[in-house]
Amino acid sequence: MTVHRTFTAAVAGAALLLLAAPLAALLAVLPAAPALAHGAMTSPVSRAAACGTEGGRRARSRACQAALDSSGVSSFDDWDTVRVPGVNGRDRQRIPDGQLCSGGIAGFAGLDAARSDWPSTTLRAGDEVTFTYRATIPHRGTFRLYLTADGYDPATPLRWADLEPKPFLTATDPPLRDGSYRIEGTLPRGRTGKALLYTVWQNSDTPDTYYSCSDVVLKGPAGGSGAAEGGDAGSAGGGDGTASAKAPPEEAPTADVGAVDPAAASGPGGVLPLVVGAAAILAVVVGRVMALRGRRL
Repeated sequence: MTVHRTFTAAVAGAALLLLAAPLAALLAVLPAAPALAHGAMTSPVSRAAACGTEGGRRARSRACQAALDSSGVSSFDDWDTVRVPGVNGRDRQRIPDGQLCSGGIAGFAGLDAARSDWPSTTLRAGDEVTFTYRATIPHRGTFRLYLTADGYDPATPLRWADLEPKPFLTATDPPLRDGSYRIEGTLPRGRTGKALLYTVWQNSDTPDTYYSCSDVVLKGPAGGSGAAEGGDAGSAGGGDGTASAKAPPEEAPTADVGAVDPAAASGPGGVLPLVVGAAAILAVVVGRVMALRGRRL
């Protein structure tokens, strides 16, 4: 009986060793649990996303370095948490002038810096565009997109009066694809030059409201013809998300930051086949042990 128990323990130990390596490899490629973060505009790139840990070359810009310095932080690790609880649609009452980009949060104060060298995205006025809002933790809610009015000067602090009084685009619970909300809409016509896209995301399943400032450069219509007189600032629906933008940004910002490709774990040559193979070996070994026990009994 002692010999039999020793053999059984040895077989079980060997089986565990067979499983250990592929399981360790599988855990290595699985995505970590999401941090307590939620979202920000990534196309056109927002200041928070550009200056955050996922901003790439933009994070090394002079504007981003100055924003970090004035915020008293070494990096915007929580670039997707520019959020304020309990606003309930009273944005203009709760967020002071000059603090629209930071939401009045001290740790993001540098995002309010009045300067003209923020990382920007070039768009064409009047074009249909797919706006991309990265959702590190998805929520239900409504997006309101505002554009600064004519005469906006990026070298002065952003005020509510600098924005058009009504959003040019509104979308409630737009499609979530590849970790980002896709918001379809048309940019106002008749606009050129530097502007700022201000995005308000009011959650309906949490008390939070998120704020994003995206610096853009608006170009006239292709070919220099067909320019409309005045702006097209009417509110538009978010669309069903099936159409793609006719004119993607010329300086396309990195959208789905931090996305994990599940094919790395399940594709040919991945670690899942190893786990399956090890499990099959374990089943054979256990069956053999049970057969030997039957003979002993």
